[in-house]
This record gives sequence, structure tokens and C-alpha cells, in this order.
Amino acid sequence: MSISGLFILDLKGNVVISRNYRGDVDMSCIEKFMPLLVEKEDEGSASPVLVHQGISYTYIKYMNVYLVTVSKKNTNVILVLSALYKIVEVFCEYFKTLEEEAVRDNFVIIYELFDEMLDFGYPQTTESKILQEFITQQGNRLETVRPPMAVTNAVSWRSEGIKYRKNEVFLDVIESVNMLANAQGTVLRSEIVGSIRFRVVLSGMPELRLGLNDKVFFQQSGASSRRGNGGKGVELEDIKFHQCVRLSRFDSERTISFIPPDGEFELMSYRLTTQVKPLIWVEAAVERHAHSRVEYMVKAKSQFKRQSVANHVEVIIPVPSDVSAPKFKTGAGTAKYVPELNAIVWSIRSFPGGREYIMRSSFMLPSICSEEVEGRPPVNVKFEIPYYTTSGLQVRYLKIIEKSGYQALPWVRYVTQNGDYQLRMT
Repeated sequence: MSISGLFILDLKGNVVISRNYRGDVDMSCIEKFMPLLVEKEDEGSASPVLVHQGISYTYIKYMNVYLVTVSKKNTNVILVLSALYKIVEVFCEYFKTLEEEAVRDNFVIIYELFDEMLDFGYPQTTESKILQEFITQQGNRLETVRPPMAVTNAVSWRSEGIKYRKNEVFLDVIESVNMLANAQGTVLRSEIVGSIRFRVVLSGMPELRLGLNDKVFFQQSGASSRRGNGGKGVELEDIKFHQCVRLSRFDSERTISFIPPDGEFELMSYRLTTQVKPLIWVEAAVERHAHSRVEYMVKAKSQFKRQSVANHVEVIIPVPSDVSAPKFKTGAGTAKYVPELNAIVWSIRSFPGGREYIMRSSFMLPSICSEEVEGRPPVNVKFEIPYYTTSGLQVRYLKIIEKSGYQALPWVRYVTQNGDYQLRMT
């Protein structure tokens, strides 16, 4: 993959900043980009890649700017898009946001970043923590800046010589549950989107090895037959790793081996398309008295293990836009009417497993109401359950290997939270 030119455009298609990497494409070709994009959008056939007169335009839109690459070669589009998203990530680390104004205010630093992140159109150093060691926002100084060893090292995401008095690794397995269920309790759509995140406080250049209860690993090793039900593996889909992971070792041994960046980072993300039982089920019964009032009886039930507790639970029940004089009675937590959401927000600070709570509310209705029947949006539920994973994913081991032989403490935490979690009303 090689990029001939890189542009940042405003919403009108005007060039804010550009960089010519190979000199094999006329940079004025960018004038064709916006008319092409508008034409494709009008046809309803817009895609992230546009081709015109032998030139490929690959682009993404972020906030109020377009990042566009041009190339005459048959490039790997996925790699180009990955590089563009990485550029956005680095710019957001530097400038907190990526907007047209931020680009115009920081064009000197952006040119420096363009030169370090891409060399002759090929991605090079893309880790913001390494770039921030020698590309700073402290103005120009007449002194020689020596780039960190990581720039020329095989491990470009971690600097050498890092030292800590106490060596620790914090690992979080965070799963979000996306769900849509009808009023009868039938799950129409469900999936689990997970990520494994690290906060690394380790000296030197350590190697970490992470083992999960991966179904493929158990099948290869025959561990599932030896361990019985306790060896149940999880079949992960759409796995995406950080660049530090040795992919060849994962393919052959199903072991996640890597030299981690310093500080916080996401090691991997995954998805499971599976039938998930609703963790918190909500039934909302509505009784409407014509031209006077409407009453709600909402029942919330936790359907996970009794030893687990859901924290910061919010049940958001939609109500008509013209209600007034709200009254509430709750068995647990507090309820309030939020006019800007046209909804009741029922908040329960702590919701143990296997419990059921009821909330009743009533509203006054205007004496004159329209004949239009309002649609009933679904109930939304927010929650967070610590020490619990819906998929059953577990960390089997986390080994820390460093040539000095120091002892390090690994900490593992599991969290399940809501994603797009919706339950339709009766």
C-alpha cells in the first residue's frame, strides 16, 4: 500500500492542508473529488473509494473535515482507511479534537506529523505516545532533537528505559450487550461487543502472554474433553488486535503474546452474535383515561445470578409529549420526569440479581388532545454489572516475562454493561 498524496478538506471541498508523498499524481486532481462525491451521493451509491481517470480517492469524514488520499496504484483500501483513522486518533491526542479550526491553528505540527507518520506514502510511526516524545507543541527551539529509539526500533509503540518503583498490570474485560426484545419477552436481536483493555505500569521491555478460554484453543488441545463442563470455550468473532500482538503465534498456538505499550491501550476487541437472555427485563403497562390522566405500572426484574449486583441502573420509559403534573411511587430507587427526553427516568443505584421492583406513576393529560395516535418508542435500560461477563469469557492466565526477573502484580476485572439495549412496550 502506498499513498501518493494526502489532503484535509473543509465541507465545501477546499484544501486546508495537503502533503505530496510520491510526486506521481497531479495534486490539482483533488478538485475533482467533491463533485464526484456529490454525484455519487445523489445517485445513492456513495462509497469510501471513488475512482476517476485512473486515480483512486479514498476518504473518511470526521467532524467538519474530510481526510482524502489519492493514488494511481492498486492500493489496499482497508490499510489506507486504517491509516486515516489512525491519523485522526493521533490528531485528537494532540489537539483534543479534529476540526477545521484546529487544523488551521496547528498546521506546522500537522506537517511534522505527516512526515513522521508516513514515509514515501507508507505508514511508519503511528503511536501518539512515541510521537509526543519528539514532536511537541512547545514552539520552535534551535536545538537538535534526538528521536526516541522506538522510532527506529522493531517495537515502535514502546520506548526503552522505562522504570517504575512498583510494577503492575491492570486488565479490564468489558462487554456491552446490544439487545432488542418485544413485549412478549422474545429476543429479536442480540449480540455482545467486548474489549480487553490494559493499563500497563511495567519497567523495561516486558513480554506478556495472555490466555483466554477460547473455544478454538480447547478444540486444538483437547482440553474441553478433559475438563468437562468447566472447560467450556467461547467462540469469538470479528477479533481485532492492537499492532503489538504477534499474530503468527496467535494463529498457531492461540496464545496472545505481545510487548505492551506504556500506559492505557485496547489490546483487542471482539463480537459474539448469540442469543442472550435479557439481564434486566422491564414490563410497562399503560392505562390511559381519556382527556384526564395516564398511569404507568413498570416492573423491573434482574435475571442474572444472585451473587451479582447491577450498579447505576436507569430505566427510561417514554411518555407522551403533552403530559403534566407527574406523580411517582417506587419500590426502590428514585423516579423523575425528564421533559427534554419525554420520558420517565427510574434510577436504581444497586440492583441485586434475582430481584424485582415496581414503580408506579401518573400524569395529567390536556382536556383537548389530538386524534393522532403517538407511536410507542421502546424502553431503554442502562446498567453496569461488575465481576460478570455475559459471554463467559475468562482470563486463564496472564504471564509477565522480563529479562531482569522482577515480580509484577496482574489485576483482572470483568464488567458487563448495556449497549443498545431496548425493550418494546405493550
